[in-house]
Amino acid sequence: MKKLLSIAFALALAPLSVFAADFKEGEHYTTFNQAPSNGTPQVTEFFSFYCPACYSFENTFVGPIKDGLAQGVKFEQYHVDFMGGPMGTEMSRALAVAKVLKVDDRIKQAMFSAIHDANRTFATARDVKQLFADNGVSEVDYDKAAASFMVNSQMKLWKRAQIDSGVRGVPALMVNNKYLVDTNSVDSLDELHGLLNYLAAK
Repeated sequence: MKKLLSIAFALALAPLSVFAADFKEGEHYTTFNQAPSNGTPQVTEFFSFYCPACYSFENTFVGPIKDGLAQGVKFEQYHVDFMGGPMGTEMSRALAVAKVLKVDDRIKQAMFSAIHDANRTFATARDVKQLFADNGVSEVDYDKAAASFMVNSQMKLWKRAQIDSGVRGVPALMVNNKYLVDTNSVDSLDELHGLLNYLAAK
């Protein structure tokens, strides 16, 4: 990921092209799930609000990566719980709540900025709810969503994917709940698009 993050921002905005490469298992990606891929092709980013590199990745690469995915390939973000101590789980809940309430874009930026720009401390669930309140989401709406089946199911899905994939560092990219991408194996955004689309179509 360090190699990818070192690419100039101008490259991220450059016109996209089809990148032909001989992508190899064990070099460019690992397969952690042997089951056949089914359903909608999907690229997933594992991230944590506590991760500075994830904040940079969000602002610099998430948009261009989405733009370079083949038609029909979804992009999703799963929050991991292994950073931030006990608050790791609360931050996962916060993202799930934001998704259910359809304010995830607003809350993601607010949370990242609060932690990394303002050095704001989040020690309890109430601190998290206050950030939502600061961004127009009432405590009642937060609590209702946080206790919902949809949020609990989302968190279980993310945790299962985190365990199954064996991801230990973030940001990290997974494709079709089957392949974990080695982002250090690519040298450009074009090459990353080629790898992601190749795996999405496998």
